Amino acid sequence: MAGRSESCSFGIVTEVGGCEKLVTSVVEEEVSKEREIKLRIEDLLGLRRRLAKVRARVVKPRLHEHNSLFDTDERALAKREQLLRIRTELPAGRGRKDVPRTVVTFKRPIVTLRAGKNRERHKVREEIELEISDAKALATIFEGLGVSRWFRYEKFRTTFRLPASNAWAAGLLIELDETPIGIFLELEGPASAIDRAAKALGFERRDYILANYMVLYREYCRRQGKEPRDMLFGKSQNGKRAARSKKTQTFFVKTHFFS
Repeated sequence: MAGRSESCSFGIVTEVGGCEKLVTSVVEEEVSKEREIKLRIEDLLGLRRRLAKVRARVVKPRLHEHNSLFDTDERALAKREQLLRIRTELPAGRGRKDVPRTVVTFKRPIVTLRAGKNRERHKVREEIELEISDAKALATIFEGLGVSRWFRYEKFRTTFRLPASNAWAAGLLIELDETPIGIFLELEGPASAIDRAAKALGFERRDYILANYMVLYREYCRRQGKEPRDMLFGKSQNGKRAARSKKTQTFFVKTHFFS
């Protein structure tokens, strides 16, 4: 993960049935400062050409993500601009034997005494992330603590990096997101790398989007005159999603340049 500043691991030890047998589960904890922007993609073919021009390569093939946000009934976390999320990832278009990867993430604003311009053009937050083995069990724990699921969203994500020869792009992730409300590009990493990559891909600072997908979805529903629910691919979209998914996969995975 870009901007990672610290990592550690710890074990959870559980006594089983009163016996001496112990079961140990090790998870990885990652603490980092996340800096990112989103860019709305209107021309997918044009983006493919620009990614080829900067020699972007796929480093994490296309994943299907299911995300659940948790909060109190009073939305205490949202009021503090904090986010608690469980995300499950599964390779897109793979077999049923693939094991999903599940991660719980907590994000919160970074408080600083300096009102710098970077805070206005990039979204900067502290991020704590744990890989877990049982999403349902953790959701049950959350609910027992008075925190319940209140918003779900799904998307497909393909992750790119620029060549190592571009020293300025060290730590930069370029992530293509296919969502029910459109296609977005997310740039995450050092401030200078985000700005330079965005410019190289044909975007200006006025194109930067700092809102999260929940906010973008609610704005989309307001413009469409619809009642916001969860941001999911509807059943009526299955055919369109499959066609778009196959087309996008051809653009970004099967070509030699992005393999």
